[in-house]
Amino acid sequence: MSVSNPGRTILASTISKTYDYHIVEKINELKENGVRPNGPLLVGFLANDDSAAEMYAKWTQRTSEALGVRYELRRIADKDFLEEAIIQANRDENVDGIMIYFPVFGNAQDQYLQQVVAKEKDVEGLNHVYYQNLYHNVRFLDEAQTLKSILPCTPLAIVKILEYLKFYNEFLPEGNRLYGKTCVVVNRSEIVGRPLAALMANDGATVYSVDINNIQKFTRGESLKFAKHHVEDLGPFSDELLKQVSKDADIIITGVPSKSYKFPTEYIKDGATCINFSSFKNFDDDHVKQKASLYVPMTGKVTIAMLLRNMLRLIENREHMKN
Repeated sequence: MSVSNPGRTILASTISKTYDYHIVEKINELKENGVRPNGPLLVGFLANDDSAAEMYAKWTQRTSEALGVRYELRRIADKDFLEEAIIQANRDENVDGIMIYFPVFGNAQDQYLQQVVAKEKDVEGLNHVYYQNLYHNVRFLDEAQTLKSILPCTPLAIVKILEYLKFYNEFLPEGNRLYGKTCVVVNRSEIVGRPLAALMANDGATVYSVDINNIQKFTRGESLKFAKHHVEDLGPFSDELLKQVSKDADIIITGVPSKSYKFPTEYIKDGATCINFSSFKNFDDDHVKQKASLYVPMTGKVTIAMLLRNMLRLIENREHMKN
C-alpha cells in the first residue's frame, strides 16, 4: 500500500447486512410458528452516564427495532438497585434477552453483575458457562448437542469480520481454518481481548496478546481432552517487543479505550489487515491505509448483529427444552 494506492476501508454496516438478513428471516419464522408473534424482547440496562454506553444503547435500539426485535432501555438511576432489576428481568417470561451497558461500578462488581444475568437470557455471552466452553472449545451445552453454546458478542463479531474478509480457509477442517495466520490483539480484557485471542488460537492462528503489562503468545493446544489454546508469556511490554511481534502480523486488532492511544503505523506490515473495536480510533486514519490493505475502523454494527443472533439462539435453546 502507498499514498498513491491506499488500502480499502471496510465498514461494519456493510459486513452486518448478511447477518441482518438472517436475523429477520429467523424472527419471521418464530412469528409464523407462534413463538413471540410480536417479536422477541431485548432489555438493556443503563446505570451510568458514559457517553459511549449511551451511543451503544441508541445503536442497539435502532438496529433491533429495524430488524423486528422489541427493545426496552431501562435506566437505573441508583446503580445499587441494578442487581434487583436484573433479577426481575430474569424472572419475566416476556423478556428474551438481557444486556448491561458497562462500566457500571468499574471494578470487580461489574464481573459479578455479568453472572447475575440468567445464562438463558445472556445475549452478550458473558456467563461463566459460556466462557468456559469458549476457552475449552466446547460448542454445545448438552451431551446430545441440541443446545448451542453462545460466544461473547464482540469477539464473535471480529471472527465474523475475519470470515467476511476471507481469512478463514473453508477448505480446512473446523479448528484449523486460521492456520498459518499471525495476529496481534492490543487488548486483553476479560470481555473482549482474552476470549478473542483464545478463539483465534483455537482456530489455528498464532496470536500475540498485548496489554500494558506484558505480551503473551496464544497458540492452539494439543490436549487430548480439550482442544484448548496454549499461552506463553513473552515478557514485559515494550515498544521493541511490540514491533517484533507485529512485523509479520497478517491481522492487527486494537481495542484500547483511550483517545490518545494510536497503534504505531510503522509497525504495520505492508498489506496487513487492521481492525479497531475501541470506541476511540486506535489507528491514524490518515496513515493506516498507506500500510494496511484492509481497514475496519469500527465493529459496533456487527457486534449488535451478533448480540441479536445470540438472542435467537437462546430462544431456540428454550424451545428445544420445551419439546
